[in-house]
Amino acid sequence: MQFGYITHLFSGKAENVYAAASVGSHFILNNLLHFAFVMLFVRSHFHWAELVLVLNFVNLSSLYFRHHTYARFIHAPAVSGPLAWTFVAIYWNGALMVPHQHNLVARVFGNIFIWSILAYGSFFIVAYKDYTMGFALTVLSAAIGVAQFQRQVVALQWIFAFVIMALLFVMTVVIAVPAWAGRDLRWRRTAQTDSERAPLLTE
Repeated sequence: MQFGYITHLFSGKAENVYAAASVGSHFILNNLLHFAFVMLFVRSHFHWAELVLVLNFVNLSSLYFRHHTYARFIHAPAVSGPLAWTFVAIYWNGALMVPHQHNLVARVFGNIFIWSILAYGSFFIVAYKDYTMGFALTVLSAAIGVAQFQRQVVALQWIFAFVIMALLFVMTVVIAVPAWAGRDLRWRRTAQTDSERAPLLTE
């Protein structure tokens, strides 16, 4: 997907080049920070890796709120996709960072915090009608569910993960289908027309 984003830097359309170039600095910083995270993670430096993830989360959040209106073929690979992954990675790496992560208290907190994925995704779906963020978090929730199921069948977290996946998927489809069909989905009733509000005319 990032390769597709890079190709738009060489597009023949000026608006595509401008949009791709506008997110370029954040895109480069994201890749550098992600590389740093991987190097720290594989060496089990989880505390430093968490710091890098938080910095990248700030970087990508700033990018999102400044440039969330760009075309989806730029938005998804350079903005919403990396942001969704970084948000989930903060919890993933954070769980590894905490000592005694297999005890009851850690599991309870894990079962609570996993619902933040639903809250986070719902915010972008409702506030920005961003189905790319919804799809990204849906896939990540499914991945968590599969991983937790393979790790421990008798547990709640994989059930919660699949429930979150299903809810995000439904909300995302509700937003995505009208967008693909060229219709604007409105959450509120439109105001009545002037003719409907006008008083009846007497003859």
